[in-house]
Amino acid sequence: MEIDRPGLAQFLRTRREALQPEDVGLPHGSRRRTSGLRREEVAALSHMSTDYYSRIEQERGPQPSEQMIASLAQGLHLSLIERDHLFRLAGHTPPAHGATGEHVSPGLLRIFDRLGDTPAEIVTELGETLRQTELGAALNGDLTSYQGPSRSIIYRWFTDPDTRARYAPEDHAHLTRMFASGLRELATLRGPHSRAAELAALLEQRSEIFRRAWATHEVGVRPHEVKNFIHPELGRLELSCQSLLDPVQSHSLLVYTAVPGSESHEKLQLLSVIGTQTLS
Repeated sequence: MEIDRPGLAQFLRTRREALQPEDVGLPHGSRRRTSGLRREEVAALSHMSTDYYSRIEQERGPQPSEQMIASLAQGLHLSLIERDHLFRLAGHTPPAHGATGEHVSPGLLRIFDRLGDTPAEIVTELGETLRQTELGAALNGDLTSYQGPSRSIIYRWFTDPDTRARYAPEDHAHLTRMFASGLRELATLRGPHSRAAELAALLEQRSEIFRRAWATHEVGVRPHEVKNFIHPELGRLELSCQSLLDPVQSHSLLVYTAVPGSESHEKLQLLSVIGTQTLS
C-alpha cells in the first residue's frame, strides 16, 4: 500500500479540528482563537514532536511508521473504524481487532480522561496496563513502562517479589489462585496458540508457585471487591475496585476508591499531593 499524503493530512486536520480540549482531558482556556485542538496539543497527546506532526499535516516528511500512526489514532481518540482508515491512508495494514488489540476505545478514554483525581488504569485481558492516571501511578508505580511478558500483572505476580510486596500478605494466597485461574480460563477461551497460552507455558518454566497453582486446574476464582495495597511510603490502603469492560477490545477500566472519612481516604488525599515523591 502507498501513502496517500493529501488524504492523510486532510483526515488528521478534520479530526483535530473536530475535537475540543475537554474531549481529551485538557483545559479549554480563554484565549483560543479557533475551535478544535492545536497541533502542539495533538502532538503531545500522541507522544511526538510538534514539528513531526506538523509535517504530516503539511504533506511533508517521511512515511509515518505504524507505531506513530497508532499513537496518532489514540491521541485523536479515533474509533476502530477511523483508526483502520488512518492506517490505510498512511500506507499500512491496520492491526487486528479483538482481544490482542491495544487501541483503547474513545468512549473508555473519555471516561478515563475525567478521572484525574482518582487512581485508575486501563488494562488488557492479560493485565497489561495501557493507561494510568497520575494518582494511579503514584499508588502502584508506573505500570506502563514494562516490556515483554513483564507487561502482564499475571507474569509479574509469579516472577517479581516487588509486585507481590505491593499487596497485603494475607491476600497473596487468594491472588495466586485468582491469577492462575484467570489465565487458565483465557488460555482455554483464546486457544492453544494464543498469547494467554504462551504466557502460561512461560510461567510453567519460570515459577514453581505458578506450577503448583496451575496443576490444580482451578477456574472461576474472582477478585475481592476490596483490595489491600501496601504503599512503600504510606503503608496499607484498603480500596474498592470497580471495573468497566469494553467487550470489543476486552479492555477494562479499573477505578480505585476509598470509603470517605476512612484512614485510606486520608492517605489517598495525601498521595494526590505528594504524587510519586518519596517521603522523608
